[in-house]
Amino acid sequence: MLRSLSTAVSGLRGHQIKLDVIGNNIANVNTVAFKKSQARFEDLLSQTMQGATAPAVRGGINPSQVGMGMRVSSILGNNYQGPVQNTDRETDLAIEGAGYFIVSDGQQNYYTRDGSFSRDGSGHLVNINGLRLMGWAGTAGSAAELTPLHIPLGEQAEARATSQIDFAGNLDLQTGAGDSYSREQYVYDSLGRCHYIEFVFTRSADGDEVNRWNYEAFVDGGSIGSGELFFAGDGKVSRVEVEEPALYEPAGADVMEIGLNFQDVTQLAGPSNLLVRGQDGFAAGELVSFEIGRDGAVTGIYSNGMVENIGQIALAYFVNPEGLAKEGGNLHQVTANSGEARMGLPGTEGRGVVRSSALEMSNADIAIEFTELITTSRAFQANTRVITTSDEILMEVINMKR
Repeated sequence: MLRSLSTAVSGLRGHQIKLDVIGNNIANVNTVAFKKSQARFEDLLSQTMQGATAPAVRGGINPSQVGMGMRVSSILGNNYQGPVQNTDRETDLAIEGAGYFIVSDGQQNYYTRDGSFSRDGSGHLVNINGLRLMGWAGTAGSAAELTPLHIPLGEQAEARATSQIDFAGNLDLQTGAGDSYSREQYVYDSLGRCHYIEFVFTRSADGDEVNRWNYEAFVDGGSIGSGELFFAGDGKVSRVEVEEPALYEPAGADVMEIGLNFQDVTQLAGPSNLLVRGQDGFAAGELVSFEIGRDGAVTGIYSNGMVENIGQIALAYFVNPEGLAKEGGNLHQVTANSGEARMGLPGTEGRGVVRSSALEMSNADIAIEFTELITTSRAFQANTRVITTSDEILMEVINMKR
């Protein structure tokens, strides 16, 4: 009788722990990026009443054993992907695939799937507890040291002097010798001031040079550079000979040396429509918005039209993510069985990608948890019946003396 009592008590203890696990799963059914757990059981030592015998004249006999109960063998985490839900906040981030965000309190790194981030008063991306999201500043690669990601909205961007102008379009093959075509283009100096350069293209007057054009650049009527364009028989530029590099010295600013790219210019029979495809200078501006790409790149958009990479989110990959220890606050920490954190870029070496304006929800399923709750509560009740039945039999044994 005492053996059945202790066996049933072990069942009560084990199923009570399983009820605790199920209750925690249900409590966190709406917790961002929560990963549910599962309790697993194993039987305890069995008492051998009779050992096994080998077959001889008679057949063999199996062992006779009485089990001594059960215990919780492990509580396993279930790390499959939770559903991703769109939000209206651009700093909400979800990981599609494996990996963890890296956050820091300034002394220690933690790992989380919870991407509920926002900008604090200093412009850093932080979670709800103020831990800063880690990554790399600017275009620094994954070999650099991790730093808190900073998005300085409203910060002034320095002006950039124009260093190259890219041309495209056509110069009319039927243009008469000595005739010209002009195009005006703005550029910026090192102080962010805008200047206009007039480019004049003149068809060669030499009879044997039908595929040659002279060009000259002017600022306020003064020449700042010149050269010649030579076209092949297919109408494409064959070579460019620079006679004088395009140099311009604005008052108070650095000397501007401007490279001219004519590789996309053609000479075909048709209207001259030469234009500037782009120039790389910018006036001064300020950071007005930002975007976070699937590769974790934080792209800043400035009021002057400039677009620059201002940061890069890092993800950590673990060989055994179920080995991480939960620290509360949706945070995890490295253990001896999780493996070391492998830092790197999203979408590389097994890491998932990042989706902005979205959050990963809990992977706990209420229907499954309620089903487990029913079967576990019934098992708990059954073990209590074993205890009450054993107690009744003990009472009968005691009453035999009366």
